[in-house]
Amino acid sequence: MLDPTLLRERLDDVRAGLETRGPGTAGALTELVRLDAERRTLLPVLERTRRARKEIGERIARARKAGGGRGGGGNGGGTGGEDVAALMAEGQAHGARIKEHEAKLAEVEAERDRLALTLPNLPHASVPVGTSDADNPEVRRHGEPPAFDFEPRAHWDIGPALGILDFERASKIAGARFAVLAGAGARLSRALIDFMLDLHTGEHGYTEVEPPFLVRSDALVGTGNLPKFEADLFKVAGDWDLYLIPTAEVPLCNLHREEIVDGAALPIRYAAYTPCFRSEAGSHGKDVRGLIRQHQFDKVELVAYAAPEQSYDVLEELTGHAETVLRRLELPYRTVTLCTGDMGFAAAKTYDIEVWLPGQQAYREISSCSNTEAFQARRARIRFRREAGKGKPEFVHTLNGSGVAVGRALIAILENGQQRDGSVVIPKALRPYMRGLEVIEPRR
Repeated sequence: MLDPTLLRERLDDVRAGLETRGPGTAGALTELVRLDAERRTLLPVLERTRRARKEIGERIARARKAGGGRGGGGNGGGTGGEDVAALMAEGQAHGARIKEHEAKLAEVEAERDRLALTLPNLPHASVPVGTSDADNPEVRRHGEPPAFDFEPRAHWDIGPALGILDFERASKIAGARFAVLAGAGARLSRALIDFMLDLHTGEHGYTEVEPPFLVRSDALVGTGNLPKFEADLFKVAGDWDLYLIPTAEVPLCNLHREEIVDGAALPIRYAAYTPCFRSEAGSHGKDVRGLIRQHQFDKVELVAYAAPEQSYDVLEELTGHAETVLRRLELPYRTVTLCTGDMGFAAAKTYDIEVWLPGQQAYREISSCSNTEAFQARRARIRFRREAGKGKPEFVHTLNGSGVAVGRALIAILENGQQRDGSVVIPKALRPYMRGLEVIEPRR
């Protein structure tokens, strides 16, 4: 969530930044500011009432002591003492007012906190202003799209023809937007996972993690998936407070939830393979064919915790690590900077890596690498100290990126490696993971 201090001290800057993220935030911001002002008005009133009740309690004690501990009418039984009964009545009135103020304060804080969770992150100053992916500038491009002497096919034709990809049987099992990989297709998927984990842990310095695939709601609040994107999540039925993860970013970004980490250890880097589950509630009619947008898909995720002054260097490194996967697989790609209107809810800056798909004659996203700055850490209460045991704790910056999406990498291999006879050439980097298999041959 946004820093409350910014809302009070740089409200115009916050409003201007949010306006570039798209419509729908102005009203929530105005109401949030009003509620924060109301809260700050209520706090001293509540504190004064509490002090007044405390003073009444002290006066009652003195009056009872002066009267030998006897209550009753008149002066409370003591010579020159105060009327204990009257004081007690006044104390009860203060108590009732305290309950009213506390109830009002709790109501205001609950609504303020609810609204705060609906506001997206502020874009970094380097992020281009825009409204859609048409406004995303290209940063760099690597490799040339392959030239074919035949009409290239899409993966949804290549895979079934090879007998390694089956959408019809998956639909019988689970419905639309699921797939079954078989034979060399299943092995290719597993090879990609092992190759990417070996690369990121062996060369890029990430610690491999195998996290839970189910998480509690507070973990999803921490990463910004709740409450904003509940419709995109699969919730476990019954009384469980558990959701299937939409990405390994969620458990990895919650590994240090409510902790104060050692600043000397930053940046901390984690990599994890997990299946991911998304309802794709807002994508009806979009990418309905093939593996592009599935309810269940595999991904190798990269997450980093960094000090604020490190985080944008770490973003460049993390993006480079994801790009290395595509270079080793000899897949052409380009990297773009997402504009303000196309960024994800929690991101302050995002690079999208888009791989070339000949069957669609288009670059398609295969990795999204983001710096959320302290947006997630503030929600999950993850802090660090610059010196162990010393100094005021500060919020870390969290970063995440696909390193990369397994299904989309498989798509790119099938489409870029396709041959006229229907076979597919496997990239050299994957052949050791494929037991030396160099070509997936069509069924005879």
